[in-house]
Amino acid sequence: MERDAEPLASRLGYLLKHAQLKLNQAGGRALAPFGVDGHELAVLVVLTTGEPLSQVEAARQLGVDRTTMVALVDGLEERGLVERHRSPQDRRRNIVELTETGRSCLRQAEQARLEVERRFLAPLGEAEADRFVRSLQTLLSAPDAEE
Repeated sequence: MERDAEPLASRLGYLLKHAQLKLNQAGGRALAPFGVDGHELAVLVVLTTGEPLSQVEAARQLGVDRTTMVALVDGLEERGLVERHRSPQDRRRNIVELTETGRSCLRQAEQARLEVERRFLAPLGEAEADRFVRSLQTLLSAPDAEE
């Protein structure tokens, strides 16, 4: 940790932010050979879970606005990783699904992501890393604290 950061070293927000930045940088390098970034990989993952999703439904699951989702899907579609088509049940819905190229990219990029996370958490040891991830899941699923 840099000397300038020492006064902040006990602040949770600072620690989480900088841990996330460090993980994102490593993840970006690992995903680059597959032509996707972390946001695009998240889209591919969401599109493989269960029923076919519309852009709006996928955006809701990812917690992004419609404009951002359109840009993400446009980029993925241009690279042949996803395709859009009208829902046969509701012509107003635009269903987005992975292509075979997209499924292959997802498999390879997910392996790279998992390896980056494993290396990132390695200093904690396996048991502590599992506990850390479970603790974050607990914090994220807990109701918001009242001020």
